[in-house]
Amino acid sequence: MDTTTPSVARMHDYLLGGSEHYRADREAVARLLALAPSSGAVIRNCRAFLERAVRVLARDHGVAQYIDFGVGLPARENVHQIAREHVPGARVVYVDVDPMAVAHGRLVLEEDAGTLVVRADITRPERLFADPGVRRLLAAEPTAALFGSVLHCLTDAQAPTELVADIRARLPPDSFVAISHLVSDDPMVRRRVTALMAELTGDRWGRVRQRADVARYFAGTRLLEPGLTDVRHWRPDDRLQPPQRTHEWTGWCGVAAI
Repeated sequence: MDTTTPSVARMHDYLLGGSEHYRADREAVARLLALAPSSGAVIRNCRAFLERAVRVLARDHGVAQYIDFGVGLPARENVHQIAREHVPGARVVYVDVDPMAVAHGRLVLEEDAGTLVVRADITRPERLFADPGVRRLLAAEPTAALFGSVLHCLTDAQAPTELVADIRARLPPDSFVAISHLVSDDPMVRRRVTALMAELTGDRWGRVRQRADVARYFAGTRLLEPGLTDVRHWRPDDRLQPPQRTHEWTGWCGVAAI
């Protein structure tokens, strides 16, 4: 594990107010904040959206199975904890490729037989779905695939739109997909932030995209209300701190039945 090179998972943790980060991560975040000062608010808003989405899927739709792609480092409230407020037996597969995220996840998230942390490359879904542990944990019943702040980490060459379609096709009938993605209407912000993240990660990052790009992930699905929207506006509730207004960029999101 290289602690001298910034990690997206650890930068994310730092922006969320966590403690699992190193000097290289904090310096990288400082450079990001110089370009986009509202980055911390964007990340917090995206995380709050994911928590609300899981709560709605469990409470209103009875979803008992989740695959959390690009989970990162454990959060204050994790998917299985939120889902089990409404579906006590909810099962969750947490997926990440970052070795630190996986190591910490196995310590914190694998609380019982209903949670599993898998180190896997999101771009190779066939390997994930063939994993013996995943096959044992997940039954042939509706499942929610969660892509919280992960698809913008994929390059265009990695074909994230086709990847989402591939994963959707592997899920049982009546499943769901939830996505949040960093977007900006400002081409300069898109260009500069994308270039910075590519530099910081050794070209292992995707790009800031536009709203129309996010809409393509949901082609052929039935969006839940309120449809595609800013993460701040997707079914806000009083369980979390009020979402903060952002300027340079934001999270664009949706939850859909497939």
